[in-house]
Amino acid sequence: MKPAFPKIRPIPYEGPTSRNPLAFKHYNADEIVEGKTLRDHLRFAVVYWHTFRGTGSDPFGMGTMQRPWDDGSHSVANAQKRVRVAFEFIEKLGAPFYSWHDRDVAPEGRTLAESNRNLDAVAKVLKEEQQRTGIKLLWGTANAFSHSRYVHGAATSCNADVFAYAAAQVKKAMEVTHQLGGAGYTFWGGREGYQTLLNTDMKREQAHLAKLLHLAVAYKKQIGFKGQFYIEPKPKEPTKHQYDSDAAACLNFLREHDLLPHFKLNIETNHATLAGHTMQHELEVAGAAGALGSIDANTGDELLGWDTDQFPTSIYLTTYTMLSVLKYGGFKTGGVNFDAKVRRESFEPVDLFHAHIGAMDAFARGLKIAAAIRKDGRLAEFVKQRYASWDGGMGAKIEAGQVGFKELEAYMLKKGEVAANVSGRQEFLENLINEFI
Repeated sequence: MKPAFPKIRPIPYEGPTSRNPLAFKHYNADEIVEGKTLRDHLRFAVVYWHTFRGTGSDPFGMGTMQRPWDDGSHSVANAQKRVRVAFEFIEKLGAPFYSWHDRDVAPEGRTLAESNRNLDAVAKVLKEEQQRTGIKLLWGTANAFSHSRYVHGAATSCNADVFAYAAAQVKKAMEVTHQLGGAGYTFWGGREGYQTLLNTDMKREQAHLAKLLHLAVAYKKQIGFKGQFYIEPKPKEPTKHQYDSDAAACLNFLREHDLLPHFKLNIETNHATLAGHTMQHELEVAGAAGALGSIDANTGDELLGWDTDQFPTSIYLTTYTMLSVLKYGGFKTGGVNFDAKVRRESFEPVDLFHAHIGAMDAFARGLKIAAAIRKDGRLAEFVKQRYASWDGGMGAKIEAGQVGFKELEAYMLKKGEVAANVSGRQEFLENLINEFI
């Protein structure tokens, strides 16, 4: 097969002074930061769906993407050819991982059996390319939201047959992820929610979602899959409300249904902002619960209220993201997964390289800046001093559970008034961050 990107060589690291648009300025994969290489810290993954299946279509126009290697058919042969193109791209980019939905990599058949055969046929080529290149699967997942059978949801559908079909589809996607050595498997409830409560038994639907996840946990043990399970928060779109609306809601759901020991969260920037949060907020919520597993790296447009999935280029965003990731020990099985797509107007194949190079450089800069802030220590020391009243005296007794209301009342009656508060110094801290950026 002829190269799909014949004029593009493997992307080199040329440093900050380079003006080569097809070179890294900041992502030096072997550079050591806090005892690990950038490659191991960031664990970059290219997504199969947007990068190799995105057409550039929108509600007002047809696709614009120029993909000369793709004949536009839904044949298995075309899907297999697409795999080799994808791995040529990922190999030249130098990313160590990729991720997929089952229906991205292989065409859906007329029956479940045919779909499974199609996935097996394409998975064979995926495995060949993984072995040839050393590129690994970060995680797999099932697309249980695009087909019309999922009009009312998948696990949360009012139709029990749909639940059964979704379970069978997840089973197969898990098996193929396991066969390909996937580091994890993600559940994203694309239509697990409602448009109106007038026709919705929410308690029953959430119980059904938990049932499917428990079945997945049991099957994971049965097949010996050691990868991490993730659940991915998103508040809305395509449904009015999705049950995995944000990190806190996901954690509450997992705790309520005794699933928390089996799952961590895959946090996405654009989903965080749709929920009215920052990415850092979602990472802190997940990290504090010991459930930060992986991230989908993208950004939304501040002027648009939907999931635009743009490539991340803000150094503030990547710095704040990596401050939280480093704070909670870094990625173990997850990574920085580029769930992002080039704009409809960026339709040439080379634009795929420009987008990924810029995002990888942005995260490399964010990681280095975050590490420098941590090494400097002023930010951490400020936070420590702000809570110093809890490290001894009455604060320590409260945290240790050694006092009740009576003791606290006696303490304040004797003291008379609280100790003077000190400034939170938000502007000082924002200036501090700017010193490093």
